Formats: sequence, C-alpha cells, structure tokens
Amino acid sequence: MPARSPSATPPATNRAGPTDSRAELIELDALGPGGPFRSRNRLPITDLAGLPIAELSLVPSLYVHRAIAALRAAEPLSTADRLAALARAGESFATETVAELSVDEYSHAVSRISGMPISVVRHATETTWRALLGAGRDARQARPRASVDDWHDPATQGGRAVWTRRGEVFAVHAAGNHPGVHALWPQALALGYRVAVRPSRREPLTAHRLITALRAAGFGADQVAYLPTDHAVADEIIKAADLAMVYGGDDVVAKYGADPTVLVQGPGRSKILLAGEDWQRHLDTLVDSIGDEGGTACVNATAVFTDSDPGGLAAALAERLAAIPTLPPEDDRAVLPCQPTEQAAALERFLLDHAAGTTPRLGGAGITDPVAGGGVALRPAVFQVNRADAAQTGIELGFPCVWVAPWAPADGIGPLRNSLVLTALTHDERLLDQLIADPTISNVYIGDHPTYWMRPDVPHDGYLGEFLMRTKTVLRD
Repeated sequence: MPARSPSATPPATNRAGPTDSRAELIELDALGPGGPFRSRNRLPITDLAGLPIAELSLVPSLYVHRAIAALRAAEPLSTADRLAALARAGESFATETVAELSVDEYSHAVSRISGMPISVVRHATETTWRALLGAGRDARQARPRASVDDWHDPATQGGRAVWTRRGEVFAVHAAGNHPGVHALWPQALALGYRVAVRPSRREPLTAHRLITALRAAGFGADQVAYLPTDHAVADEIIKAADLAMVYGGDDVVAKYGADPTVLVQGPGRSKILLAGEDWQRHLDTLVDSIGDEGGTACVNATAVFTDSDPGGLAAALAERLAAIPTLPPEDDRAVLPCQPTEQAAALERFLLDHAAGTTPRLGGAGITDPVAGGGVALRPAVFQVNRADAAQTGIELGFPCVWVAPWAPADGIGPLRNSLVLTALTHDERLLDQLIADPTISNVYIGDHPTYWMRPDVPHDGYLGEFLMRTKTVLRD
C-alpha cells in the first residue's frame, strides 16, 4: 500500500463532494513479486494546474525482468479461486478504501489528474466492478463451442478440442484517456494468465488501485504486477512477456501492428452513416454518440456522413453541443474533459491547422475555456467538410469533436472503413452486407443505436479470448 509523503502544496478542494484535507502526495509504488517497491526514480504526477498530487515509482530494466520471471514461474490459481478473487477485488475496488484512498478520494484524484469528468470516473468504477464479477463468463464467450475447458473433460476420451492459453504471461501497456480501459485485461487473470501492467503516466491511479485490490483479494504478488517504467524500458515488458496488449495512436499501430504477439488497441475513428434517413429524427443519438463520456472514448463518433443536407445537420449538432456548460472536472455536473493549459493549447493549434479549408460550425475560433482550479475545458467542435473522403474525417482528438461530411452511394464504403464502430442508419441491405463484410469495420450497429453501446458478452474489438487462447486436440484413453 502506498504511503503519503509531505508536500508543500496546499490540499485541493473537491467541489463535487467532501473537502480533501490531505496535504501529502500519494505514493504510487511499483507492485512487484517482493511487494510494494519505492524506487529512487520517481515521477511527479500533477493535476490540471500543475500542482503535484502523486509520485510514481519508475522501475529499471532489471526489476522488470525479475518481475516477469517471477510471474512466469508461478502456477495460476485454480479456476474457482481466480473467479472468486476477481469478484472480491471488484467489490473492494468500487466500494472500499484501497491503497489508503477512499472511493471518493480516488475519484477526485483521477478527475483532477486526468481532467476526466468525475461522473465518468464513477461510472467507470462501477463498470470495472461489473467486469470483474463477470470476467470468467465474458472471457469464455470466445471459446469455440466444439471445445472444452479442461483436458479432464470426459469428451477428450474420444478426442476433443481443448481451449488452452497461448502463453503464461500477459503484459498490458495501459491507456490513460479513460479509466474504463482497466475493465478488460482482468479477463486474462480469469483465464489463468499472470499479468504485468505498465500504467499510463497520464493516469496511473486506476491500475494501482485495481492491482492492489486484486492482491488483497487473493491474487499473489507472483500473479499480477504493477510496473511503471520510463519509455526506454517500456518495450522490455512487451519483449519479456508471451503476449501483450498496447494502447495508442497511429504510431503505436505502425510499431506493433505486424507483431502477432501484440494486440494493438489503436484509434477508434467511430462513425455514423445516414443514408435515406432524416437526420432530424436521430439528432439525440447523434449528439449522444459525439459527447458521451466527454468524447474521450474510442467509441465516440468523430465523423458523421449524410446523404441529406450536411450543412443543416452540422448546424444542428453545433447548436446542441454548444449548450454544454464549462465546469471543472470534479464538479458533478461536468461533461467536458479538461487539460492543462499548455497541452490544450497545442491540441487547439493542431485542430485549427487541420481544419483549414473546412467550414467551422463550432470551435472555429478555439476550443479552450479556463476552469476554476486550473486548466481548461475542451469545448465541442463541429466542422463541415465538402467531400466524403476528406482526410479530416479520420481525425480523433479525445473530446467532442466531429466532422460532418456529405455521402452518396457513389462514394461507396471507402470513407467508412477503419472504424471501431459504425452506426448505419439505412435500410439498404446491400450496403449493410458490404459494411458487415468489411474487415476494417469492427462493429456495425444497424438503426438508431449510439456508437458507445457496449455489453461485456459481445466483442468490443474482437474478444480478448480470441487473442489469448487457442485450441488443441487432446485424445486420451
């Protein structure tokens, strides 16, 4: 469990809840096979105003390799013990004091560090609890029906496929854009993997809290590890593990996309298509798809294509999104994400540079708006492009930013490719056949369904179990 170290920084005040009276830094120790480890190399973790909230212990290469070796040498818990420990950990993570932080203190700290609206942090906490409770069931959704879980199954006496792990150690390079990313990888623990997580420097608290809860619930120090590193050591975690999952942008996709041992979670670039549909009837769904979770998720719509009045649609979206208030992220009513001022200014420059030649409907004069307590909110942006294949429709920025484009059947499905989610508001079955068959579109929602719809028993970007597991034939006497 982390200790607190003295800080000269005055405590922050949680406007959405009780006052945080701590005048100490949160110490985020590495969690290796020997227990908590506080390194000499510690990274300050600051809030939106640049004030230090935590210190993150960064571990060297030798520590990483010893930790991975310990995970590899360990035997997994029994299936029953794994599932019971996951359920206990989920409840503890969401309801109890973990690593000396109450749920409220944790939520407030994540909100102030990441700029995520506190309501989103709380929702992600509940989602993670449910995910851990159902991790075993959800992981097994990927198992082929003709296979069995265990070679002791009587069916193997006549020869049967057995679903087995592809390796023993699974590494995760976690993202920091949303705490909900930590709801997925515990499925690897349910399947018997030992797991090493490298947290994002942008938001390292959630992984630390979850792994602390998992260890307290019954997963030993040789079952799951928390390994913060600098960038020079990060790749060594992936190389030392059998399989890995990494999050990131196009640079990460380019770096790891051809490696069969790495599952890349890249940009979502989720989209909505209206073909033969009146967009006015679906405006609520369009707005929600763009702005839900503060526009920070890979399933938020970043481009909308319509065959009817794109200018009118862009104006209507701008009017609705402009009504979202600017509030600090720890306010219960906050909807928009926030960032430190300099970081947000760089993002604003990037957006406006790439929006050249488009028609701004919202955000053309800038997207940053200062909030109380430091930092700025990222205000929504709506830009209209004049072609379905405009390059801007592939830009995803982590706040409510959408590109509205015209589309006609002659444009085909090319502009709609490379989408994590595509909501298709159309009755054209030939078009739907093409969209569902396209390998670059991960999920197709037909009808009035928001792009952020998810359920743990259906795949998000494929089932994680498809990557972690394989079948082999077992024939025994």
